[in-house]
Amino acid sequence: MAKAKSKIVVIGAGFVGASTASAIAMDHIASELVLIDVNKEKAYGEALDLNHGLSMMGQMSIHDGGYEEVKGADIIVLTAGANRKPGETRLDLARKNVGIVRTIIPEIMKHYDGAIILVVSNPVDVITYLVQKETGIPARKVISSGTLLDSSRLRYELSNLCNVDIGNVNAQFIGEHGDSAVPLWSTASIAGEILDDYLALNNIELNKEEMYLKVQQAGATVIKNKGATYYGIALCVTRICEAIMKNQNTILPVGSLMDGTFGISDVVFSIPSIVNAHGVEKVLEIKMTDEEMALLKLSAEKLKETLAEVM
Repeated sequence: MAKAKSKIVVIGAGFVGASTASAIAMDHIASELVLIDVNKEKAYGEALDLNHGLSMMGQMSIHDGGYEEVKGADIIVLTAGANRKPGETRLDLARKNVGIVRTIIPEIMKHYDGAIILVVSNPVDVITYLVQKETGIPARKVISSGTLLDSSRLRYELSNLCNVDIGNVNAQFIGEHGDSAVPLWSTASIAGEILDDYLALNNIELNKEEMYLKVQQAGATVIKNKGATYYGIALCVTRICEAIMKNQNTILPVGSLMDGTFGISDVVFSIPSIVNAHGVEKVLEIKMTDEEMALLKLSAEKLKETLAEVM
């Protein structure tokens, strides 16, 4: 159950922002939901559309507003930015969206009073780093949606391959949300059984390289076919918001500023972390193979190269 009085502000009422607002409303995890967008008519229209379905969801306050609505928020969800175009990688978006978000940060800070900032705008690792560094807000309170979507895509593919309920599949990506994301095959499991053992016991063949590429390219595939990705990420963001609002201590692969974890510092990327009302309570130094560790450090270096170019 959400707090008696709770507030989530979504900045950006485009495909991702509107879908996220809809998912948050349907899950009823806040008593107040506010949409902010440079296109005020769009924010108003999205809020009004959601209100027209309010009788099916239960009473809550849903409305549009300006940055003054940041005051009193529990969570600020940042989705604003240019959309990723067909053939464009997340990192190609960096220069465009860094410029956009730099205009938003001062507006947030005029009214900021302690909310957790959940960054969704791509490239999410770069934008989260930018927000944390330019606001000075404690790193645990500036987090990203990270590789939760990548992990969800991997779980989907494995559930199809093994013909089992996706809830019985445990698998995740870590590192960058993007081209250098690292699949943790060594810790993947089906109903508690190590993935490789489960596959052998059930005579199931898995080409890990092919599945990795399919998941890595999943966003581009959706964009090619429908123009943008938004349902999957909206559900992932809502799950993170739920963990925060309900103080669940849920372990999720979200992004936060690294400060020596695995010997990596001064870069934002995703490691399984305990998420609760404080934001990221703890980043977990999970076990992985030497190969996975090498790929993780390579992912960090690639992100640092991008940061050096755009910051």
